[in-house]
Amino acid sequence: MKQKVVVGMSGGVDSSVAAYLLKEQGYDVIGVTMQIWQDEDEFVQEENGGCCGLSAVDDARRVAARLEIPYYVMNFKSEFKHKVMDYFVEEYLQGRTPNPCNACNRYVKWEALLDRALSIGADYIATGHYARIAQLPNGRYAITNSVTAAKDQTYALYNLTQEQLSHTLMPVGVYHKDQIRQIAEDLGLPVAHKKDSQDICFIPDNDYASFIDEAAPDRVPGPGDFVLSDGTVVGKHEGVTHYTIGQRRGLGISVGKRIFVKEIDAKNNRVVLGDDDDVFTDHLVADQINCMAVPEFLDGQEFLAKIRYSHKGTKCHVKMLADGQMRLDFEEPVRAVTPGQAVVLYDGHYVAGGGTIVQEMLY
Repeated sequence: MKQKVVVGMSGGVDSSVAAYLLKEQGYDVIGVTMQIWQDEDEFVQEENGGCCGLSAVDDARRVAARLEIPYYVMNFKSEFKHKVMDYFVEEYLQGRTPNPCNACNRYVKWEALLDRALSIGADYIATGHYARIAQLPNGRYAITNSVTAAKDQTYALYNLTQEQLSHTLMPVGVYHKDQIRQIAEDLGLPVAHKKDSQDICFIPDNDYASFIDEAAPDRVPGPGDFVLSDGTVVGKHEGVTHYTIGQRRGLGISVGKRIFVKEIDAKNNRVVLGDDDDVFTDHLVADQINCMAVPEFLDGQEFLAKIRYSHKGTKCHVKMLADGQMRLDFEEPVRAVTPGQAVVLYDGHYVAGGGTIVQEMLY
């Protein structure tokens, strides 16, 4: 009997080719689009070529018909709103910069979809992520880098569990993007040259502050003080939800030199500014730790740490703290460590694990 796999089809070229590759490998493939966004008008459908809109359904359905695989739309609106949208708003209100794609991967695309897939008798779920899965000699499953550094998506997958990884396939990770598009073109798939989806699919205009204003109008703090590290007030900001650590552009303030956001003090409705040197640090503290390639993190272990998706990585050493927190000491200072973002640790090509940045320094 063929093993059954549910492929999360976003309507994009990567997940479409993933479905094709798995069918070619002999799996019994079922295509599923996760309905996670609420309502769209035609303009938003056109602009949002991503993974969460009604436009994705039309494209995915055409691909499934071309591949001759069954196709369904499953409703995950509630899970997406609670685990991703509400989380996104709450983090910004607390002065942190969230990772909505990481949360979506962990709690919606995997936890919710995998539960649904297993309930209908599937053995695996699959996606079009540029990453690979390996089972290590120690028996653990780990995400490993894709063959293309330019599209590598391992950073956004560090928080998957061992159970989830054991039921996951990622066939696209052994290809380059141009190869995936060529496969789609050769098959005559209608999405062969479709543009890649944007990072935050539920905010198509990238106006985060306006989205938060509409989502939590009674909780959004108004304007407050721009201050220097010594507490000197140098101007007024528009609201803490408009800023992130390391930001220079769009501050609307001049102090006679280049100035950057050093800290967001949501409790006191202040945005702390500093020089470029002020946004560098040689350590950070993280919580919500997830171990992947290693069963646990031990004091003194050395890894390559990425503090944001685009970060190339910096060597660090681990020190475990009380309450499950972890301190990382970097061999070289890193710029703009941002509370709310993920820090992902790599052991060679493997994701060792990671956590959520709490702040740059506690001790």
